[in-house]
Amino acid sequence: MTTYVTTVDSPVGPLVLTSDGTSLTRVLFDADVDPGWSTDPSPVLARAVAQLGEYFAGERTEFDLPLEPAGTPFQRATWLALREIPYARTINYGQLALRVGNPKASRAVGLANGRNPISIVVPCHRVIGADGSLTGYGGGLDRKRLLLDLERRVAGADEPQLTLL
Repeated sequence: MTTYVTTVDSPVGPLVLTSDGTSLTRVLFDADVDPGWSTDPSPVLARAVAQLGEYFAGERTEFDLPLEPAGTPFQRATWLALREIPYARTINYGQLALRVGNPKASRAVGLANGRNPISIVVPCHRVIGADGSLTGYGGGLDRKRLLLDLERRVAGADEPQLTLL
């Protein structure tokens, strides 16, 4: 199977986007491009680049892209639950565990969250610690803070809002 790739500059640094030709498969920070990946044009990647540009410009609050992240069934369920967190809102790991149907799985959803291959589009940056603090983020806490601050400004909120179940 061919992997298509493009790199895009963003306010959080260069992003590497990959596609299987039909769906977006990865949005990665600080990633190297595999020389075996194809740089041929991909309509999915073109849409993803456009939508990310709109997101960073404050013109898009939801992504409308076909996604195909590679992961275990539990990881995929966690990533699906992440997509249900409203724009400019945050939840904690315990709430995310409840959303995937296993209230005792806070650590497991934390691990799945950390392995999210489609950053930003699948908003793992919207998950915070139980005490409201910013906790681990694959792209680094500075990027997480920037993404949450962008969403807060666009939504006109003073502080990121905690979504209660």
